[in-house]
Amino acid sequence: MAAAAATFLPHTPTPRHRLAVAVAVHSPTRHRLSLVSSGATDATLSVAAAEEKADAGEAAAEEKAQRGGGGVGGGKERRRVVRKAWEKLVRWSRSWRRRNRSDVLETTRKVVVLGGGSFGTAMAAQVAAKKADLEVSMLLRDDLVCRSINHSHINWLPENITATTSASDALAGADFCFHAVPVQFSSSFLEGISTHVDPKLPFISLSKGLELNTLRTMSQIIPQALGNPRQPFIVLSGPSFAVELMNKLPTGRNLIVIELYITAMVVASKDKKLAAAVQQLLASPNLRISTSNDVTGVEIAGALKNVLAIAAGIVEGMHLGNNCMAALVAQGCSEIRWLATKMGAKPTTLSGLSGSGDIMLTCFVNLSRNRNVGLRLGSGEKLDKIMNSMNQVAEGVSTAGAVIALAQKYHVKMPVLTAVARIIDNELTPKRAVMELMNLPQVEEV
Repeated sequence: MAAAAATFLPHTPTPRHRLAVAVAVHSPTRHRLSLVSSGATDATLSVAAAEEKADAGEAAAEEKAQRGGGGVGGGKERRRVVRKAWEKLVRWSRSWRRRNRSDVLETTRKVVVLGGGSFGTAMAAQVAAKKADLEVSMLLRDDLVCRSINHSHINWLPENITATTSASDALAGADFCFHAVPVQFSSSFLEGISTHVDPKLPFISLSKGLELNTLRTMSQIIPQALGNPRQPFIVLSGPSFAVELMNKLPTGRNLIVIELYITAMVVASKDKKLAAAVQQLLASPNLRISTSNDVTGVEIAGALKNVLAIAAGIVEGMHLGNNCMAALVAQGCSEIRWLATKMGAKPTTLSGLSGSGDIMLTCFVNLSRNRNVGLRLGSGEKLDKIMNSMNQVAEGVSTAGAVIALAQKYHVKMPVLTAVARIIDNELTPKRAVMELMNLPQVEEV
């Protein structure tokens, strides 16, 4: 929570003099930072002392009000309590920022992005915009697209982004690597470039889904394809559409409007320091990054939510109503939780950004590719026609069958997601699927 809350607030420079001790004292009513300084400046001490004195004064006032029988019933008193709570939060955040300032961005010289899809491009733009002299190299297959990026910076990309078809050029000297290749093509792609990958290069996976034939996640695919079981790995996930992450929306011929969209995501790694480094690399005033060590939970939630989004689209396409939509998504969330926890995920992860957050965005918003596939299926279109008309990948289509195979492996029943897989395989119509689901036994909610 501390890492996430700090992103909203302005930077406060870290004092140059070393702090010998920084002890955070927590109480139910306040957070207080006590500092013992070794050669600290007077300004640093005065800030800490002022904050401590303010907290003490507020606590005394609150205690006096409580002794006098005063509550928070009055409008003026209620506003005072809310204001003081907010001021404490701001002071705590500033203190945290002073103690946790990182030089990750300053020491990063080059970032490489594998793949030129919408989200890979959005992340390239996000990182490039944070530091003008940061080299951001995109490894693409299409030489024509490379020339467009290098010569005219299509899609309003920052000037410090370049593109190449050469794996050796793209990966040379990179400090971080963003992997944005679709899951089903990742293994063969990575095997082809493995000789150019530094064994210590951190891979940040943006790809969501399961490999169809092997049921592998990206945390398994990347190290195995590169032939390095110790390849540093991080997964980035959460509720985010590329078009909003880039903050640029077309509004007419040659016109764009720059909008400030707020996005929150999570980075997960078994290496806590690596997760914190990527958090600092990506965080900005409009992008909040939380950290987690639950790689399994973040990956499984990210893969299964795409299948659930197809189901939500089918409900919309069949005009089954808001009540049905809420019931279906709630059931789907339970199914995701059943499987993920059986695989070792934490329940708290599934109620966080990469779970509930991403599910809500993907199931309820029209920008979702997977939801739109479901909407068209529910309206009566055939899957082949839908897929042939799309120029982007809807991972839920290829993931659905793998999800059910995974559920069988872990002995988990998943009625809604199984129905989606049957519809995609053209073995069940959406109408018949709804009837079968409604005829399932009336059971206790779990």
